[in-house]
Amino acid sequence: MRWSRREVLSLILGAPLATRLLACDRPSQRETPREIEGRLLGQDHRAGHRLRSSPPGDDIFARAPVQTTEVVIVGGGPAGLAAAYQLRRNGQRGMRLLELEAELGGTSRDHRGPSEALANTRAPHAFPWGAHYITQPLDHNRPLQSLLSDMGVLESDGRAVREQYLVRDPKERLFYRGFFYEGLYPAIGATQEDRRQWQRFGAKMQALARMRDGQGRPAFAIPMRYGSDDPTITELDRISAATWLTKHGFTSERLRFCVDYACRDDYGLTLHDTSAWAMVLYYAARIDPATGRGTQVITWPQGNGALVAFLRTSLAADQVRSHSLVVDVVPKPEGTGVSVHAIDTRSGKPMRVDARCAIVATPAFVTQRIVRPIRERTAGDADRGRQVDYGAWMVANLHLSERPQERGFEQAWDTVLHDSPSLGYVNATHQRGRSFGPTVWTYYLPMTDRDARAGRRRLFEPDYSHFRDAILLDLRRAHRDLPQKLARLDVFRWGHGMIQPRVGTVWSPTRRTTSQPLGPIHFAHTDLSGLALFEEAFEHGVRAANEVTAVLRGSNG
Repeated sequence: MRWSRREVLSLILGAPLATRLLACDRPSQRETPREIEGRLLGQDHRAGHRLRSSPPGDDIFARAPVQTTEVVIVGGGPAGLAAAYQLRRNGQRGMRLLELEAELGGTSRDHRGPSEALANTRAPHAFPWGAHYITQPLDHNRPLQSLLSDMGVLESDGRAVREQYLVRDPKERLFYRGFFYEGLYPAIGATQEDRRQWQRFGAKMQALARMRDGQGRPAFAIPMRYGSDDPTITELDRISAATWLTKHGFTSERLRFCVDYACRDDYGLTLHDTSAWAMVLYYAARIDPATGRGTQVITWPQGNGALVAFLRTSLAADQVRSHSLVVDVVPKPEGTGVSVHAIDTRSGKPMRVDARCAIVATPAFVTQRIVRPIRERTAGDADRGRQVDYGAWMVANLHLSERPQERGFEQAWDTVLHDSPSLGYVNATHQRGRSFGPTVWTYYLPMTDRDARAGRRRLFEPDYSHFRDAILLDLRRAHRDLPQKLARLDVFRWGHGMIQPRVGTVWSPTRRTTSQPLGPIHFAHTDLSGLALFEEAFEHGVRAANEVTAVLRGSNG
């Protein structure tokens, strides 16, 4: 399809912003001395879409090569890797992990390798392709504290974070009306009422962080299982974040910009579609009630890729099988075990793994297609897989030979553009103390459409050059000479990047029952929480591993 420049930029950035930026965009500023190199990357959608058809018959897999093990893990994202990590901690060595993609990590995937921009520097060539931080776990989250201790991230007391893993100052800046300012709140020009509402909102979130239910549980916690399921609290899931703000008199556009940014950042949704419960969780669960201060941000140059790389060490090379399309997870008669049927996407050959237990760590829409008891139970259900939506995301890494010119506050770890549909960019070399010279910027653009399918269409219809032009148009108003400093720009598309906590989905009866085992089949994924957070994935992986360990020890006893 042939697109006009205005049409494609409007498709990606939205018509109002694209029109305004194009009106100020002079041809001479678009010219670059060379063609910018780059690629359009993404998940193996062609292989994944094979799940839409019926799985091959059992006779094919009856003749296939068979591996036997104690536990088979389906899915190599953070939840599956967390399960492997906990199984190993529990003393279980017999396991196999099957993953569709060539690389493990899911949306916490990273890149480590050559960078044209950084080739002549000592800076490590590492940057994220997805999630890029976690926050310091509070004391209720002992499993995550243990992981971070194992990684050497925490001090000897097991709580305080070593300085090199905390985001160094300056942390954030905002491009607003032609200049950069420290922080994310647009304070310049704010009225007294704007400032009053901002302070009142902070006080409200602190009060909610201290709130306890009748059983003494915090109202909001990450992971969410440590928080309250009292109906007086979960009823917030029935209204949108925008409705909650209006109800409580938070009408300031500056405040609502910040809260909308938070919802887009963690959930890929606007205020109008985000569950109010999820919005409050974003703030209240990240405040230490003992101090009233927000928890600290933990990050690495490669983002959460550092976490999955450490978890990956729990598995030997021969315990991982990539390029494996799992098509059927079949319980054996009388609970004697489970058989996992898969196809090697490179050779097309079938394979089978027989195990005593399985941990299925895949998104809900995949689980519903590959786990035979669930597939048979929901056969003919027109609404199967439609209970939740998945946000589409575009992530780009810009390799810069040197820093572009800019005006205002100095460069920070996280840079946000006030009126952009993007989330701005994270500086991959910031944690190395590099405030000058070559770097890599990781740019994030969530497709926040009210109809998630429309967002996926917007993600997959443009080609590489369209995304490149849109990114440059968005960023060049803050960095006019960006094209001249840009050595390479790669784009990664996540079609089903993350489950979205839309109104009424987080505390739905369906979601609350999906983590229950089905005989020898156990489940672990962020979808079980309805929140696409590393902390939730890790929690479910650890829980499933402990369930399986109890089963295996019981049967051995």
